[in-house]
Amino acid sequence: MSTGRRRLGVDERRQQLIGVALELFSRRSPDEVSIDEIASAAGISRPLVYHYFPGKLSLYEAALKRAAEDLADRFVEPHEGSLGSRLLRVMRRFFDFVDEHGRGFSALMRGGPAVGSSATNVLIDSVRQAAYEQILSHMGIVDAPPRLELVVRSWISLAESTALIWLDGRRIPRKELEAQLVYDFAALAAVSAAYDEEMASLLRQMVKDEPPDGPFADLIGRLVALAS
Repeated sequence: MSTGRRRLGVDERRQQLIGVALELFSRRSPDEVSIDEIASAAGISRPLVYHYFPGKLSLYEAALKRAAEDLADRFVEPHEGSLGSRLLRVMRRFFDFVDEHGRGFSALMRGGPAVGSSATNVLIDSVRQAAYEQILSHMGIVDAPPRLELVVRSWISLAESTALIWLDGRRIPRKELEAQLVYDFAALAAVSAAYDEEMASLLRQMVKDEPPDGPFADLIGRLVALAS
């Protein structure tokens, strides 16, 4: 009876290497991770890594593709409960991802070995587009008017930049930032609604089913207390 390890198929080995690379990239910038380290962590030789991937850039892009799919999935949320509660759950999962893949997330957004390549830009844009479409779906919107598109896309960019700042020392409690980003969404929508009747109508629809203990109601209560 053989006690040796089972030989992995081509696709299994590729998936293993992608998983190993993601793990290493989550702890250190991809620029700092060598093919030798990836091979060692996977328990194979350096030439064998090159058998499956022509170089670190192609492996990085494959790992990024998996991470991008994972990140896009974090914005998928059942249409249950109020919009504010749904966004809060989305932000928790988003920060789970940022926490798990800190260095890789930071390298991707600030500049890493694959940043600037067409494949990488497509992947990053696909995550942003998936997040955008998910937010619209929760609002019951198919074709967003220009001001709403500006609000949602600006908010997605704000979530990215907030996560990057948080990663630099984690000086603000994560839970507070998750809630703050939900408040930010409501605030961006409210400012736009003050100047546009179509946005005002959307905002009224957005908050009409918000419970008294929900994130949006909490924001209103805090603003009223501040004003008084």
